[in-house]
Amino acid sequence: MQYARLTKEQLEELHQEFINFLATQSITADEWQEIKTNKPHVAEEEIDIFSDLVWENVLTKAKYLEHISPNQMHLFDLREDKMTLIAVKINKEDIDITTKEGYQWLQQNLGNDDVVFMSASKDYSDKPNSDKFKLIQQGAVITKGDLFSWFSRFVDIKE
Repeated sequence: MQYARLTKEQLEELHQEFINFLATQSITADEWQEIKTNKPHVAEEEIDIFSDLVWENVLTKAKYLEHISPNQMHLFDLREDKMTLIAVKINKEDIDITTKEGYQWLQQNLGNDDVVFMSASKDYSDKPNSDKFKLIQQGAVITKGDLFSWFSRFVDIKE
């Protein structure tokens, strides 16, 4: 596996797509039941292949990632040839930007010395989707990029 197996819930959400995937391999519903019963390792391999295909598609389409922790925000613009980062660090222990109050404090105190902005760019490795997936494994989520766009007004983006 290149990425991670989809969860049971994710597979249930993608039930029709999985049926289509099996059909492309000429596996009927009856054959799938027989494979699951008599060859569970083959069934797991098929699920792994399907999972990788889904992840590959999702990661290829992803344009932005966000990872927000109590005192830091990492916003990624996933460009074609590299990823660009805007990082916001809060150097005030009693502020948690994952809460409504903490985020409001950040919005009202962007010029405060306790708010530090940084930016960086990094070329992808030879496997850009693997680079993106590693960030997701570390807690990043795919977004539409609203926060990146908003914060880019306050940061000199490093190219």
